[in-house]
Amino acid sequence: MTTFDLRRRFAAEALGTGLLVATVVGSGIMAETLTPDMGLALLGNTLATGAMLVVLVTILGPISGAHFNPAVSLVFCLN
Repeated sequence: MTTFDLRRRFAAEALGTGLLVATVVGSGIMAETLTPDMGLALLGNTLATGAMLVVLVTILGPISGAHFNPAVSLVFCLN
C-alpha cells in the first residue's frame, strides 16, 4: 500500500466532500424540477448519489480512506 502525505490526503477529502455535496444538491434540484412525483425524484437523487459515491470511493479511497466527512477525517487525523 502506498503512503500519501497529509496535504494530499486532506486535498482528496476536500475534493471528495465537495463533489459529493454538489452531486446530492444538484441531483435533488434536478429531480425536483423534472418530475412532481416524489418517489421518482427520490429514486433519481439516490441513484445519482450512489453512483458518485462509488466513483469517489474507488478513486480517492486509496489516498484518503474515503470518509468524505470533515468531522470523521479530523478524528482520524488526531488519533
